[in-house]
Amino acid sequence: MNPMDGERKIIIEFCHLLEKSKVLFNGLRELPQYGHKQWQSYFGRTFDVYTKLWKFQQQHRDVLDSKYGLKRWQIGEIASKIGQLYYHFYLRTSETAYLREAFAFYQAIRARRYYTHAVKEDKCELMVKKLRYYARFIVVSLLLNKLKLVDDLIRELDNQIIEYGTTYNAEDQMEWTVVVDEVKAFLDAEPAVQVMYNDMPAPDMSNRIHPDHTPYVDRGPHMHLTLQDVIIIGSSTQQAKFSELTIDMYRILQILEKEPIGPAPQALSEDIPPHGPPPAPHSTQRGYVVGDSFRRDNPHKYLLFKPTALQCLVYLASSCNDLPLNGAILLYISADGYIPSHSRNADSITGYEAGGFITSGKLDPNRDSTRESRGQSQDRGSRGKDHYLLYPGDIYPFTRRPLFIIVESNCSGLMQNMPRHFNQPLVMLLSAQELPANLAERCHQGNLLTLFLNNPLMGFCASCELYTIEEGLLDVCETLVLDFMFQCAQLILRIRIDMNFFAFMGDEFLRTIILRYLFCECSLRMNRNFRSRSQIVHSTPPMPEELLAHSSLVSIILKISEQLGVRNHFSDVSGPGSGPI
Repeated sequence: MNPMDGERKIIIEFCHLLEKSKVLFNGLRELPQYGHKQWQSYFGRTFDVYTKLWKFQQQHRDVLDSKYGLKRWQIGEIASKIGQLYYHFYLRTSETAYLREAFAFYQAIRARRYYTHAVKEDKCELMVKKLRYYARFIVVSLLLNKLKLVDDLIRELDNQIIEYGTTYNAEDQMEWTVVVDEVKAFLDAEPAVQVMYNDMPAPDMSNRIHPDHTPYVDRGPHMHLTLQDVIIIGSSTQQAKFSELTIDMYRILQILEKEPIGPAPQALSEDIPPHGPPPAPHSTQRGYVVGDSFRRDNPHKYLLFKPTALQCLVYLASSCNDLPLNGAILLYISADGYIPSHSRNADSITGYEAGGFITSGKLDPNRDSTRESRGQSQDRGSRGKDHYLLYPGDIYPFTRRPLFIIVESNCSGLMQNMPRHFNQPLVMLLSAQELPANLAERCHQGNLLTLFLNNPLMGFCASCELYTIEEGLLDVCETLVLDFMFQCAQLILRIRIDMNFFAFMGDEFLRTIILRYLFCECSLRMNRNFRSRSQIVHSTPPMPEELLAHSSLVSIILKISEQLGVRNHFSDVSGPGSGPI
């Protein structure tokens, strides 16, 4: 065969694979974001094409360099797409193994400086691709808690934005500056409490579920549910956010994932090209398999940033429809609430009468006063319900399935009277509706209940307005928090609590959430700074007083307060004559 014919075939095949990969990748946007079955085969085909493309450019690099003119930024673009593919698969499956693979590819792009000469190509769109790569790398690094690396990436992105604006006089330079400012605000909020290390750099800390930190309980006949789907709604308008991820969403999603087992993918050296993606992932009843390696099954999550009420209902309906036998759904809502003036004192009103949650951010909270100033009628019957709001009544049909609800809102009490029409397990953990003034000023850094659920000790410190902690003290107090969890798990088995809680206790994710919630309620009830009931979290059904004021649990909280030097903030509610605050 003529060598030139062979080279021509290589170039034609490369172009074919490159075009096919682009078409498949763009098609990912058309896949439904909900449901479990429609997207799997498409992802498999896309993985397969990118595997062939990556291996092909490795095997024929010399020909592609000399005859096709393959540039380093083009190799980087392929690697970036593979990283995006892994990240999207992580979003679909919630398996952190894929998140770490995405990180490995993004890290390799940075280490090999694939985009270094992008500005010299004199292509504005190529610089935009480079900026987007940095933004995606920051998101993945944030999700893996690599905060020191994020600091470095922010500095690099800042410099790239300046160079971008200087070279191209780009109109969207200000938009990219806003992106950097958002990340900086996010890092100001996370971590909520800084750990002070004396003689070494602060390590990356993870708040994902670790088996050694999860109290074990024997699954009795009533503990039959397993968490399958999680719907996370993040709509708080004042919170730090980045890339459609509020600080509350960021914290809650981590406690719904297990810490990955096994070594992380190796950082890829300069002289060894990164491997292509593994064989197409496929599902099993237990989880997801990639090649010969089983990936542990975390509950599947939907991350909804400022969704409309209708979108919330679509995702809920899809989860309920796909839920297997003995499966459960967790609904997490972090949103501002709206209560019409006519029902502000009607605590017993339910359904659609008392108000709802502003999930899309499109409602004017001052609309009642505006209407009154215009003389408009406030008669209930003359006004329709606002279609922007997610009402408690909207949730009623989905209580046909086992439902675990967490609400972070100034109007969380709207959910406390939800009826149990279908005799299915239903639990609600509701945030305080107001906070002491000093804590309320820090609402942009995330809500308190979610912080307790993410890291109980950090929540405890924040509730006492402690925002730094020494490394040695951290270890002592974390041991005490773990002691609380393990003792509380045993007490729950002995003290009669509502059977709705028992149904969810067999799942390690929900068990961890319940135990951390109990730590939150116990400590806030004892904290003298939280003086009114509206400043304390509560659950529906309520936890028994016998458990919340148990002497062994109260004793541990007092020990933590002594270690932190805030003992005078806390009351001992376990002694004779002591009751709940």
